[in-house]
This record gives sequence, C-alpha cells and structure tokens, in this order.
Amino acid sequence: MPQNLSPIPELYVSADSAQRLKVEAGELVSHDLTSRQLCDLELLMNGGFYPLKGFLPQADYDSVVSDMRLADGKLWPMPITLDVSEAFADKVALGDDIALRDQEGVILATMTVTDKWEPNKALEAEKVFGADDSAHPAVNYLHNTAGAVYLGGPITGIQQPVHYDFRSRRDTPNELRARFRKLGWRKVVAFQTRNPLHRAHQELTFRAAREAQANLLIHPVVGMTKPGDVDHFTRVRCYEAVLDQYPASTTTMSLLNLAMRMAGPREAVWHGLIRANHGCTHFIVGRDHAGPGKNSAGRDFYGPYDAQDLFKQYQDEIGVEMVDFKHMVYVQEKAQYFPADEVPQGDTVLDISGTELRRRLAEGLEIPEWFSFPQVVAELRRTRPARNKQGFTVFFTGFSGSGKSTIANAVMVKLMEMGGRPVTLLDGDIVRKNLSSELGFSKEHRDLNIRRIGYVASEITKNGGIAICAPIAPYATTRRAVREDIEAFGAFIEVHVATSIEECERRDRKGLYKLAREGKIKEFTGISDPYDVPENPEMRIETENSDVDHCAHQVILKLESLGLITA
Repeated sequence: MPQNLSPIPELYVSADSAQRLKVEAGELVSHDLTSRQLCDLELLMNGGFYPLKGFLPQADYDSVVSDMRLADGKLWPMPITLDVSEAFADKVALGDDIALRDQEGVILATMTVTDKWEPNKALEAEKVFGADDSAHPAVNYLHNTAGAVYLGGPITGIQQPVHYDFRSRRDTPNELRARFRKLGWRKVVAFQTRNPLHRAHQELTFRAAREAQANLLIHPVVGMTKPGDVDHFTRVRCYEAVLDQYPASTTTMSLLNLAMRMAGPREAVWHGLIRANHGCTHFIVGRDHAGPGKNSAGRDFYGPYDAQDLFKQYQDEIGVEMVDFKHMVYVQEKAQYFPADEVPQGDTVLDISGTELRRRLAEGLEIPEWFSFPQVVAELRRTRPARNKQGFTVFFTGFSGSGKSTIANAVMVKLMEMGGRPVTLLDGDIVRKNLSSELGFSKEHRDLNIRRIGYVASEITKNGGIAICAPIAPYATTRRAVREDIEAFGAFIEVHVATSIEECERRDRKGLYKLAREGKIKEFTGISDPYDVPENPEMRIETENSDVDHCAHQVILKLESLGLITA
C-alpha cells in the first residue's frame, strides 16, 4: 500500500475506555477551549497534526519557534500551544491531568500537564510571523487575546468535536485516506482556499491536477481564517455549486477545520505537512500563500514568492510535491482562460480583482459569467446583498462630554426618519444601566463593557439592522476587536468625536472631571487613564465650532458616500 494511503496514528482511546475516562474526567480541573484551541485539539486527536502527541511542551515550543523543528528534529513550523490565564495556571501543578471541554461544556479530551511557562511573545511574533507588528492578525491575537501562560503535555482523546453543518463533507485524515484507497487514487493534489471559487480557480485547479496526473481534492479551511473573510457557510455552498464543473470522478471536496495563523512561508510548510497527513501527494502553493495583507508601514508582510521558496526548500521532508499557483486570466479573443505568462501577444486580457469584485457585489453591479459561475454569484449575493440593504454599525468614540451621545441620537433620528431598516442606539450610559450594571470602571471591566456593546452591534448588523454605538471606548485594541466582530457581517464606521479634553472639561455637565481632578474618581479617561486616539477612523468630527445638526449631517453624508444609505 502506498505510504500516503496507509492509516496514520490517532490520539483517541477505544470506545469503552472513552466512556470510563469521561466519567473520571468529570472530577478534574476543566479548561474551556477557545475557538482556536478547539480547532487545534481536533487536528491533534485525528492525526491532522501528526507527529504531535499533544500541545507542545516547552522544549518543543522553543525549538519550533527558533528552528521550525520539534526537539527530536522532526520538521514542524507552527507552535501549537494551550494558552491559559494566569489564574487558571495557578490552579494546575505539573503532573496534573486536566479536562478539555468545548464551549458547551462537553469533555473532548484530557491532558497531562508536563510543562507550564510564560512565553516570550515578542520573540514568538518575530520568529514565527516575521515581525512583532499588531497589524498582523495572529500577532494581535497573541498579545491581546491569548492567555499569558502556556501549558504543554500529551493528549488523550475521548471524542471528536461535533459539527452540525456539512457533516458529510467533513473527513478525518484516515477517512480521506480510506476514500482514496477505495477510489484507487494514488496521486492527489490538494487545493487550499479560504475564498469562494470563481472560474479562474476552477481552471487553475483543473490544470494543476492534469499536469501532476493526479486527482483533485478541494480542501477549504472552515475553521478560523482572516477577519473579514466570507463566512464558511456561504463559501461551502459556493464550492458545492462548482464541483459539477469538474470532469466526473476526478475531484472531491472535504472541509478542514483548521485555525489559520496567516503566517505566510511557515504556514505554507505547515499546510503541506497537514495535507501529507490527509493522504495528499501534491499541494498548490499560491503567490503570498496565507499572507495577512499589509503591515503597519503599508507594505506586504511577506514577499510574493517567499512561501513557495520555503516550501521548495523542505519539499522532500514534507513528503508532498509543490505545484506552482498560476495566475489565470481570461483572454477575450479566445474566450477562455490562460496562464498570465502564456497569453498570445496582442490579445485582450480581462480580469477582475478581489477589490473590484467586492465593489460590484456591494453596489449590486453585474458580475460577468466569464469571471464567475452564476450560481456562485447568487450565493454571494444572498449573503452579501448590496450595501444599501446590509446592516452596519456606526461606532462613535471620544472623551466623556465630547458630544458622542448627542450626535449619535441625532443620527439615529435622521436614519429613522429615512426608514427602511431598524435602528438601535447603544449609548454608553444606556448599556451600563441595562447590560453592564454589575461592572466597575477598571480596564478589564471597561473592555468587557465595550465587547458587550460590540457583540450586540454585531448581532444587529448580521440581521440587517443599523447599530449606533456611543461609548468612550478608550483602548485601540478593544475597538479593533469590535471592528473585526462586526465586519464579519457588515460595515463598521468608526467616528472619532475629537473634542479636546479642555473643552470636555469646560462642558462637564455631570461634574465628573472635577471629581476626577480631586482624585474621587479613579482611572478616569483623559485624566488618570489614557485614551488611544484613533489613527485611521472613517470620520473625525470637530464639535467645538459646530452645532449638533451639522455634525449629524456630516455622518449621514458619509454613510451616503459609502453606499450604506441612499441619498
């Protein structure tokens, strides 16, 4: 039997042992897994992360970060870590077993804690992602979401996570290998994607499989991808609409519940190892594979061919052959797709960029059939209607007394006068009274209050309504997290009400600044606690020489210019 088709080890115990362990694990200290940890645990248990036996102990972690290898020398480029809070780490001693639960409280596995340490996250960011730059989503996650302490140790798998969506499309590595054996597929080229498939992708993948004389596995990521990506429900429906465009019996699709890190070159090597575990022999590596976009200086984090170069360097060790991603363009005179470097001289090339596609979807403009399949466009339009029919959030931020609430209320009234969509005002004081009455004003509690506002706003946006938020929201990292939550469903418009602290203190109708100056209110924004001025808000409003109606009208004009409301 070919090596890529023989079974690989899993970390699950037998069904009888699992029943016993589940009862015993009920007495253990429990850790509720985050979404990312849940993805990692599933691939640890089912062999997708083979040869890992669990979350990395410190020696393996240090070696992976510095050299892309486990301590025993095996190639592995990505730290797979169980990050926890300091409070949880204090409850656990080395040698303890802990229960790992999903977000519903179901016990999925136990872990023996062999290592506990506080990592150097700045070093991890530099080595793994190339820069300690919070513009990178994984670096931002590392510093602002991940726990401060890492736990390492072997996993004992009790049961796999339950997925209620697309169950027939989800396969473990061994299930895929068994399918390939049954079909007689000896060579399989995998195509990873986190975007909908259009005609150029179909042409590219078909050519790649033909050149490799292999069958094709469409293997999209449905775990965590880049903030702002099309949700996986829509994408899978798009993939299913395209499958019958391939020759019969040459292509299959399986969903990969992977939490991407967007780590560019390292991620490409990681993806190759994961595909090798799933029985693939070839892997398509694209230009700027798994790149996160621009850094803080406005330049790409990785060069366009860095991922391909690193993959080639380790190709033999990965055990998967790289297939170059060819940029496919439509040649008008030939009415078909060609690789960009094979276009006949003088012929007309047609192409639509990702930005242009999003614009056409947002404005309800035609998307030509040469670019995408009508059924794919129909699915995208169902999920992302034209902008003037989408929900959105207007998020005002500024000092206490800056005029946020007054302007927000005026904007709400103007939008309600126009009609068409329900409008909800989430003012800071209103939310404090109705959603966060138990919270104080520490940084932790203020962050939690803003995250609650963001959650409610994201639900309103997802369901086609308009949310208007007017908290102080002093911290840039929290505002960014709220933006990412909301942009998964619609537009987020940040409005900085840039009234100076001196003017706010002069207005001070509630007498709060006076109390803060006297030390009677601790951690008061602008006096004894910082305010991170928004660097690139969609709008900045000066209120000191403008009346409320003028400020509100400027916001309405901005919403019109963005196509969110009709003039």
